[in-house]
Amino acid sequence: MFAKLFKKPEDFDVNKAIELVSSRKAGGIVIFLGKVREESHGRKVKKLIYEAYEEMALKEMEKIRQEAREKFPIEEILIWHRYGELEVGENTILIVAAGKHRKEAFEACMWAVDEVKKRVPIWKREVTDEGEFWIEGDKIIPAG
Repeated sequence: MFAKLFKKPEDFDVNKAIELVSSRKAGGIVIFLGKVREESHGRKVKKLIYEAYEEMALKEMEKIRQEAREKFPIEEILIWHRYGELEVGENTILIVAAGKHRKEAFEACMWAVDEVKKRVPIWKREVTDEGEFWIEGDKIIPAG
């Protein structure tokens, strides 16, 4: 339950996520909530389409979670990602890290966001006024 994919229309329950990582040892909880923004690379975004290789994505997200727990002195970390067609303003990714202190929770959360973007087989296609584009890191590839 700490690494999970949500197919639209299902959205995150942020309170449930906080509850899952909370403990009496945690003095700080850091939340990163990614959203679909209306502009990207100078283009007006209509929507994003996320596609996922579910089984592999879940395994890699869990691996990142375990690595974060080994790399940082945190109590727990949760990684949830949505897929399907998401409109501007909708939530895309949720990472919640709990630590004894805020510093390690912030560091673990930021590290996990970067690792998910690099390693997890979830592909992002932007639908814009100028057409559709696959986004791979800093690369923008016209779709079709």
